[in-house]
This record gives sequence, C-alpha cells and structure tokens, in this order.
Amino acid sequence: MSYSEIFIIGWNLNALMFVVNLVLALNVIKSNDPVEVSRAHEKLGRLKEEIDEYYPNRGLETMASYLIPFTAFYRVSFRLYEMSMFFKANQTASMFDFMIYRYEKDIQVAKTK
Repeated sequence: MSYSEIFIIGWNLNALMFVVNLVLALNVIKSNDPVEVSRAHEKLGRLKEEIDEYYPNRGLETMASYLIPFTAFYRVSFRLYEMSMFFKANQTASMFDFMIYRYEKDIQVAKTK
C-alpha cells in the first residue's frame, strides 16, 4: 500500500465523519421544538463566544483536522464515544445538554491553564 492510498483512505474516513456529524446535527435540529432549539442556540452562542476568547483559532483547527488524513476520524470517533458515555450516565439528557457540558468543560480547562 502506497502513501497516496493511505492518505486517500484517511481523507475518506474524515469525509465519513463529516457526514456523520452533519446527519447527527440535522437529526437533533429536526427532532426538537423550534423554540427549544432557539433557546439552546442562545445559550450555546454565549458559551461559544466565551470559549472563542480562550481558543481564537478553534475553527481553523477543526478545518485543518479534516484536511490531515485520519485526524478528524479519530477526533470525531473519540467525541462520539464520549457522547455515548455521557448519555449512559445521564439518561434524560439531550444533545444540547452534552454540548453545554463540553463547552463548560473546555472553558474550565482553559481557565485553569
């Protein structure tokens, strides 16, 4: 197997994880009430602004992870595993609860550094 084949496999796995993320996001938005989605969006927007103060290049890092073979695949796979563990521990939690948990956890890590 050549390096180019390995890179192509890595990029295909990154593309698969992009599609998985997109489908997951669309299912969450479609399955919730629009009023609830707008409230959660407001709270997540405030948390995102706060986390952008600590990590200003976070969007670029995410884009770069999709360009580097296998990086987004491992990153999203770990996030899906973390999400499944969160939902096992919190049976009544929603996806927005998980997103709030992740943002708050990242903010706490940034504040302690």
